[in-house]
Amino acid sequence: MNLEQLCQQVRQLTREVGLFIAQQAQDFDKAKVEHKGFNDLVSYVDKEAEKRLLVRLAQLLPEAGFISEEDKNNHQLADKPYHWIVDPLDGTTNFVHQLPIFSISIALLQEQTLVLGVVYEINRKECFYAWKNGGAYCNGLKIQVSPASQLSDSLLATGFPYYDFDKMPQYLAILEKFMQQTQGLRRLGSAAVDLAYVACGRFEGFFEYNLQPWDVAAGALLVKEAGGEVSTFSQTQGFLFGKEIVAAGNIHQPMLEVIQQHWV
Repeated sequence: MNLEQLCQQVRQLTREVGLFIAQQAQDFDKAKVEHKGFNDLVSYVDKEAEKRLLVRLAQLLPEAGFISEEDKNNHQLADKPYHWIVDPLDGTTNFVHQLPIFSISIALLQEQTLVLGVVYEINRKECFYAWKNGGAYCNGLKIQVSPASQLSDSLLATGFPYYDFDKMPQYLAILEKFMQQTQGLRRLGSAAVDLAYVACGRFEGFFEYNLQPWDVAAGALLVKEAGGEVSTFSQTQGFLFGKEIVAAGNIHQPMLEVIQQHWV
């Protein structure tokens, strides 16, 4: 398999579907929003974008299965050598409220290894992409994680829990420490974009819990191929299905030390 060529095809696909999403954003009707669960929104745009992506991805790699957000039949690994991991619109709440940070995220899993990742930030038309051992790029330019090695020199990204609040005291304690020890925290509303921004050095690190594979798969590969590290909070399980993630360059270990002091 030529991963570089396949990556190029996936990049083109995200741009095409991204254009559809951008067009829909211009006159989107909030009345058409559905609720999958508490604070978990979905729209016809998510569903249509996913249909378009899955049809084309199946043509690119017929032997692959899918793990995708909107189709509940695609939430588990199948008996396939490859799986596309797809979030057709990461940042739906932003999209619904016309906040211009949302993206398409597509990754390819070979057995248990991520081998390709593309995150397309629709509004800035920035396409972040990587393939295994090929480096990470944005719109044709190679990217790297930030060289900062101190929390005091770092800007971090995170996400706020929106349905499972059992860990709120621990999470707020972590936020307090990072507020005191870093240059600030940001919450953009798209984990895929957060990870892409870590990969290109705009953020020094990102952490969040209550995540799904389609939220993190592509972005995690970007960070790794850009020279960073990715793990769960405890480092005892894989981040892809572990529902939590810490991604950073040289401050990965300092971030973990703060998080592990409070996350029990």
